[in-house]
Amino acid sequence: MIIVMERGAEQGKVANIIKMLEEKGLQPVPLVGVERTVIAVIGEERDISIGRLESMPGVWKVMRVVQPYKLVSRETKPEPTIIKVNDVEIGGKELAIFAGPCSVESEEQMEAAAKPLAKAGVKLLRGGAFKPRTGPYAFQGLGKEGLEIMQRVASRHGMTTCTEVLDPRDVDLICNHIDILQIGARNMQNFTLLKEVGNVKKPVFLKRGLSATVEEWLLAAEYILSKGNPNVILCERGIRTFEQYVRNTLPLATVPRVKELSHLPIIVDPSHGTGKPRLIPAMCKASIAAGADGLMIEVHANPSEALSDGGQSLLPEKFAELMEDLKPIAKAVERVL
Repeated sequence: MIIVMERGAEQGKVANIIKMLEEKGLQPVPLVGVERTVIAVIGEERDISIGRLESMPGVWKVMRVVQPYKLVSRETKPEPTIIKVNDVEIGGKELAIFAGPCSVESEEQMEAAAKPLAKAGVKLLRGGAFKPRTGPYAFQGLGKEGLEIMQRVASRHGMTTCTEVLDPRDVDLICNHIDILQIGARNMQNFTLLKEVGNVKKPVFLKRGLSATVEEWLLAAEYILSKGNPNVILCERGIRTFEQYVRNTLPLATVPRVKELSHLPIIVDPSHGTGKPRLIPAMCKASIAAGADGLMIEVHANPSEALSDGGQSLLPEKFAELMEDLKPIAKAVERVL
């Protein structure tokens, strides 16, 4: 159920409704929009009279939410969510470009990537300090040292940082160094981790699971919002299918469909979606044309020596060329790069 307040409804009227709902054992979640405040109601609604709610001062209308996800639904919040972090807006007119290597390997390696990325206009630096690897003997990341390296390098270039969190016990540590917390595909349904990042206010970058449906993905986002963190960025990174010619199948129809269903911004990761550098530019262009709010692209100064996923990374000079090629496409869909 959602309670839509009148335009300019006083905060006291909103507070009265929240208090009444809490007294009935329900969880009210206020969502403040540009014109109206909407109160999403989580819990057993059968004992709540819609007529009574609609008669309360400041209420415009009350509606049942059909979708199993309440807080991420367009029914609850019709206007798109724009997430602000430092000097970056994600979900607005300007496309958000996350770029950088798969793993943080050393300060020199991160500097070699970040310097040309910043020159190309990138504001969001990605890199993994903790790495989930299929095999136990593969490079697992530098941990805290990697976080510190990333923080220093980003600070030198005025960039905002994004890195993956694997363990609920590491959330506070990562929050001390990094701006955006990434939940990787393997952890999309790690519900303990989702709840933990829901307890913080830093933006969460939520990747679609390897074989997750769109509904499962949106319900994972619902876990985060239900704990009080509204700052979720969805990322389509492709799903595992029977196809062998690309690393994953990148279903770009997901982008406009998710935008119909949810107000959250959606980013596309063509590096994981294809696994092949020569395919990344085409999928970047197609993603923007499909309505994506941005891209996540792996960039490494020396891919042949990368400790993880070098085979799907662009060289910095190729990335700079791609950024120029994307500008007319962004303009065609009324976005800026």
